[in-house]
Amino acid sequence: MQAFSIPDVKDFMTKLLSSDTFDTFLITEAVLTTFTTFEVSGTYHPDYFDTDTARDQADSGKDQYISWRMLRPCFYDLIRGRQKPLGFRIVMRLADYNVEKLLRQSGVPFQVPDVAGLYLNISYDGDHLTCITGTSLRTFTLDRSLEHTWDEMIGKLLHQKQIAFVVSTR
Repeated sequence: MQAFSIPDVKDFMTKLLSSDTFDTFLITEAVLTTFTTFEVSGTYHPDYFDTDTARDQADSGKDQYISWRMLRPCFYDLIRGRQKPLGFRIVMRLADYNVEKLLRQSGVPFQVPDVAGLYLNISYDGDHLTCITGTSLRTFTLDRSLEHTWDEMIGKLLHQKQIAFVVSTR
């Protein structure tokens, strides 16, 4: 687990809400507080959509949770305006096809079925924005190589997207 403090909240919010920076992540839950609190479970309901949209979502391997790409416009609409939100929390999960890619590229000794989830928790309290990584495995192990690889990957993603951060020590 690694905590990344984001000093430039405005720049991060622009990249979160107005670009594809996080679009491939899945949303397991999100809570946004403005004039009221909005809660999103992230569970994907294919019956809501026409068959082509449902098939496209299923073909991309995102059949359990919605992608940030799908939720981003709704979140943007709820946040936009003159007043900043009182706070929010978004729990993002790396899609299985990207978990497989990460495992293959890093040489970490796990298989996709071993990984319950690789998470990025984004939280904003009205003043401070923090991104915290999380790793969940389906098996017990003392091997923390996947956790370290995931922490490193998020640091690289933030750097690549030119998002300034400070690694928080706990």
